[in-house]
Amino acid sequence: MSGWGRGRGRGRGGGWKSKRKDDDDGDDGGHEDGGAPPKKNPKRDSSSDDSDTLLVCDISKNRRVSVRAWQGKPVVDIREFYYKDGKDLPGKKGISLSMDQWNILRKHVGEIDAAVDENS
Repeated sequence: MSGWGRGRGRGRGGGWKSKRKDDDDGDDGGHEDGGAPPKKNPKRDSSSDDSDTLLVCDISKNRRVSVRAWQGKPVVDIREFYYKDGKDLPGKKGISLSMDQWNILRKHVGEIDAAVDENS
């Protein structure tokens, strides 16, 4: 019983809640350029962005790898999609790699393959 009270007390006044508020207001979101992440609009129709997107491959039923332009720069996008109203729409789950990040990943493919073989 006393453990529950202590844990709850840490969450108030200076605990995770106040830190999270600070993170939301001033965090750079982990972006390399240090700027705030763009506002997300989950209802946005992705068909308007299709002209800048080159589908590379489907890696499963709902996962795709594509290359697209974001803020005028190419990114490798690995993302889950969902089907709604007759359209395939991008989901929240995924990652967009900058060219620097993509090149780092490419350099380490051999090491990744070796680790997969070792753990298989």
